[in-house]
Amino acid sequence: MWRICFAEQTGTPRRLLAADDSTHRLAIVAPDGSLEWEMKIGAIHDAWVLPNGNILFQQGWTKIVEVTPDKRTVWEYDAQTMNGNAGKRVEVHAFQRLTSGLTMIVESGPGRILEVDKQGKIHREIKLKVNNPSAHSDTRLARKIANGHYLVAHEADGAVREYDSKGNVVWEFEVPLFGKERKGGHGPEAFGNSVFSATRLPNGNTLIGAGNGHSVLEVTPKKNIVWKIEQNDLPGITLAWVTRVERLPNGNTLLGNCHAGPDNPQFIEVTKDKKVVWTWKDFKNFGNSTPVQAVLSAK
Repeated sequence: MWRICFAEQTGTPRRLLAADDSTHRLAIVAPDGSLEWEMKIGAIHDAWVLPNGNILFQQGWTKIVEVTPDKRTVWEYDAQTMNGNAGKRVEVHAFQRLTSGLTMIVESGPGRILEVDKQGKIHREIKLKVNNPSAHSDTRLARKIANGHYLVAHEADGAVREYDSKGNVVWEFEVPLFGKERKGGHGPEAFGNSVFSATRLPNGNTLIGAGNGHSVLEVTPKKNIVWKIEQNDLPGITLAWVTRVERLPNGNTLLGNCHAGPDNPQFIEVTKDKKVVWTWKDFKNFGNSTPVQAVLSAK
C-alpha cells in the first residue's frame, strides 16, 4: 500500500508552479512548501505564470482562462464553442501567450494550432499532421519556438513534429520503443511512446519528455539520440510518465515525473552525468497526477 508523504525538497529549495488533477489543485508553492496561491481546477496539462503576474491555465479540456493573483478572470477562451467547434469533440492540452499578445491554442480533435487575439479572433491557423486521430491524444504539449515554428508532441502518433509558419512539417522524430513491448496503464509498469513534451535547445537539438517511455531524450537535427535518461538511471528514483522537460542555463535538466507513486519525486533536476541535485515531492497538497511543474523566480 502507498504511504502518504508530505512536502519535501532535496537540494536548494525553490518556488514553483504545480498542478494536479487528482487533487484538483493549481498552486504556486513557496520554497518552504507552503501554498502562496491556489485555485481549484479540473483536467489540466498546461499552465503558465505570465510576466505580469497573472496565471494562464485551463479549466477542463476546452476552457483556457487568465486570472489575476487576486483571482479575477481577465480573459477566457472556450475551444468547445469558439471558431467553428460547436458540436465537435475537441480537447486542448497546450497553449502559450506569445510576445505579440496573441494566445496560441492547440486543438486535439480538429487537429490545428490557432493564434487568437483577446476577442478570440483567429490571426493564424496551422493544420496538424495526425496519423492516429484522437480528440484526447492528438497532442500533448506544444510550443512556438524562437525561429517562429511550432514544436508539437503528438501523443497518439508517438512523434515530435516541427511545423513552419505555413504548416509544413520541416522536422519529425518518431520516439522509438527500443525493442520493448507496449504495456497499458499510466504508472511505472506501463510502457509506450506516448510522448508528452519537446523543447528546442540553443544548440539546435531537441529535448523530449517521452511520456510513458519513462525517459528523457536529447535528439540532434539528424535524429541521433545523444543523451538519454531511462526509467531506472537515477538512484532511488523510478520514472513513470515523464512530462515537462527543460534544459537549464547551467546544463542541468529539469523533468516532471507523473504517475510514479508517492515513493518518487514529482519534479527532478539532474546533471549531464545523471546526478540528482534537486527533487520536489508533495503528496499532501498534490497527488499522483501532477503533469504541470515549473520552477519560478523568487518572489
